[in-house]
Amino acid sequence: MSTRHILLGLLATGPSHGYDLKRRHDERFPQARPLAYGQVYTTLQRLVRDGLAEVDGTGSDGGPERTAYRSTDEGTRELSRWAAEIAPPAPFVANEIFAKVVVAILSGGDPAGYLSAQRAAHMERMRELTALKAAPGADLATVLSADYALNHLDADLRWMNTTAARLTTLTAEVDAT
Repeated sequence: MSTRHILLGLLATGPSHGYDLKRRHDERFPQARPLAYGQVYTTLQRLVRDGLAEVDGTGSDGGPERTAYRSTDEGTRELSRWAAEIAPPAPFVANEIFAKVVVAILSGGDPAGYLSAQRAAHMERMRELTALKAAPGADLATVLSADYALNHLDADLRWMNTTAARLTTLTAEVDAT
């Protein structure tokens, strides 16, 4: 996910302080990794440097001084270009689970036991996400984010089941090389 474009998208609704942008990011993208304040301010500085955002003013409103930022016309154009780009399917999938299965085979570990434990962890996370989206008052962003994660976890589980069924063959291939 492109933090710079997400912040430009949040700025599209009007000028905002870094604190507000971080809060709105975490609300709008509930299943994403929360942004660190340092990441927000560093990204805002880069947006200003690149002419995609500019300082709209500073104020304290009785608290610490805060700088408000707004998108520039170039920032709006950049956001439109980015939002219209089709995200290409990844040509390679980095699969840590597969790597750990192979390493377990190479090191004399227990790949079947690892897959079983990993399936249990995936199932637990799926239960958490299902409860999250079924909670009273769950907003649509939370439900959609949970659905996205659940579909990916389900695909992982199907892959783990297939790999477990083929573990004898995989072990023979790994041991032969």
